Amino acid sequence: MQVVDPHIHLWDLKTHHYPWLANPGKSFVGDARELKHDYLINDFLSETGPVQVLKIVHVDANHDPDDPVEETRWLQEIADNEGRGMPDAIVAGADLSAKNADEILAAHAAFRNTRGIRQILNVHSNPLYNYVRRHFMRDAQWRKNFGLLKHYSMSFDLQLYPSQMHEAASLAQEHHEIQFIVNHAGMCVDRDPAEGKAQWRDGMRALAACPNVAVKISGLAMFDHAWTVESFRPHVLETIDVFGCDRSMFASNFPVDRLFASYEALWNAYAFLVKDFSDTEKEALFTSNAERIYRI
Repeated sequence: MQVVDPHIHLWDLKTHHYPWLANPGKSFVGDARELKHDYLINDFLSETGPVQVLKIVHVDANHDPDDPVEETRWLQEIADNEGRGMPDAIVAGADLSAKNADEILAAHAAFRNTRGIRQILNVHSNPLYNYVRRHFMRDAQWRKNFGLLKHYSMSFDLQLYPSQMHEAASLAQEHHEIQFIVNHAGMCVDRDPAEGKAQWRDGMRALAACPNVAVKISGLAMFDHAWTVESFRPHVLETIDVFGCDRSMFASNFPVDRLFASYEALWNAYAFLVKDFSDTEKEALFTSNAERIYRI
């Protein structure tokens, strides 16, 4: 099986600072204490098994917010010297509400593999699921700086919850020239069929109505620790049904999803669920969409 993996993370705890790994604990996504070790390019490649990974996209690993550009510098060095060109694309971290956001974006853009920015936006009424405790999309400075992404030809990886999707859809309509990529199939954390899943479906339709929004089907095991192919089925197939095969792509979210699945098992699950799709559709989902959207 050949894949382009558009969502992986690397970290070097010996040389870099990741606040969330300084004193990790258990959360709804699993036991982060099991992730407190270096995870380098060769560690990742050693776990891919029979899955032939053609290219990868590195998404910011919540690196030190005081020095977000250092992560990009380190990743570009890996791509240039030891990673066989990988990561082929870098989605960097930046706080778009910061006064120096333009300076930070310019510094990221100086590295040839930089393609976009992710700033985690997840706000939830339940403290268990709350990431940032601040509605960035409602912040005037953040929204002003968001427009700078166009100047630097950067995409935006959109990590949020279903309750925030309509607000994000309005943002995507306002910035139709910027490519948005929904992370982790929209993070349907509230799985009550009558409310949580209905809100997810409604929000995903609102986002998919914007032609500049694509989606990564990834991170499903974070919310489904005892997952099966059948428990993945509705989230995979409904996401593809809403966004279409031309705007959907599979991703691993390694090593976070490694807490609950091997690399091979994840990709085999995806492959099984779309086994009846056409060869063209499967190529789009597994390789060509990621290449096109991340320009690699």
